[in-house]
Formats: sequence, C-alpha cells, structure tokens
Amino acid sequence: MDPDDNVCLCFHVPLRKIRTFLARENPPVASLISECLSAGTGCQWCVPFLKHLHAQHQRGETPDLKVSPEQYCKARLSYHKSQVRDPQVVREATGP
Repeated sequence: MDPDDNVCLCFHVPLRKIRTFLARENPPVASLISECLSAGTGCQWCVPFLKHLHAQHQRGETPDLKVSPEQYCKARLSYHKSQVRDPQVVREATGP
C-alpha cells in the first residue's frame, strides 16, 4: 500500500496520516488510532489493519500493509455484504 492510499475508507484516512500519528503520539494501544481523524470508528473494516500497523510501530518497524489498494477496497465491499473479513486478504495485508 502506498502512503497516500486510504486505510480507513469511511473517513478517508491515508496510511501516511496514520504513520505520522503513530510517530508523533506513540499511542500505547491501537484503539487510540481512532484519535487520528476517527480512523476505525465507522464500519470497523480497518480495525485489524490498524492493530497491525500499531504492532509494527511498537516493534520499531515502518507501519505498512502489503496489499494493493484495489484488493483492499474489493475485500471491504465483500465485508459490507457479509460482515466477514476475507482471511486471505487480512493475512496478505498483515504478512507473516
């Protein structure tokens, strides 16, 4: 995912803003990422991805999702219909 691609699609919060928030605020828990333009408080699709980004930050890694924006958006549409996240997309995005 590129830095300007949205992680939170409800509130249009790009990866770059989340990275900046994590670096500046160093939140102790992932749920505080919601203070970054309300990320994760809409449909809840991005919550596991926000947790992953927070965990990467806590380990000193550059927060990133290894999924194309197209695949990410397509999986979110499927989630909206079924309320079930595609485990393959979650695994691919969050890596090993």
